Formats: sequence, structure tokens, C-alpha cells
Amino acid sequence: MSRTRRVFGKDFKAKVVLEALKEKETLEVLAKKYELLPTQISAWKAEAIKNISAVFKQEKEASKKDEIPSEKLFAKIGQLTLENDFLKKKLL
Repeated sequence: MSRTRRVFGKDFKAKVVLEALKEKETLEVLAKKYELLPTQISAWKAEAIKNISAVFKQEKEASKKDEIPSEKLFAKIGQLTLENDFLKKKLL
């Protein structure tokens, strides 16, 4: 009998890998708990460790994207302040 292939989502994988990284339980215990093979958990753990720097790179890129609109907003605030001052002088 062949076993149906299971597909695991990224949230499930992250949960298992985080538990494996904490090392409170052995891989064998985690494998039984989640009905996985210890080698599968090891593979996910190795992949997570290999790609962990990408998380910080994405944060940096996201913060750069956030800075662009703030520069535009400050420019707009400056423009509106000048217009407001100009109109106040016209009224006086």
C-alpha cells in the first residue's frame, strides 16, 4: 500500500522548526508529536537556518520603501505651509 503524500503549509513548518530550534525536545519526540520523520524536521531546520538572513534583508527593504512616501509627505507639507503663509499675507 502506498501512502498519500502530505503537503505541509509554511505556518506548520515554521511551528515545527521553531520547536526544533528551541531544543527542548529531541527530533524523535517532535517527529512522533507531529507524525513526521526526524530527517524531514532536520531538512526544514537546515533550510530555515540557511535562509534566515533573508528575513532581515526583507525588513531592511521594507523600511526603505516606507521612507519614500514620508519624503513625499514632508515635501507636500512644506509646499502647503508656503501656500498657507502666502495666502495669510495676501489677506493682511
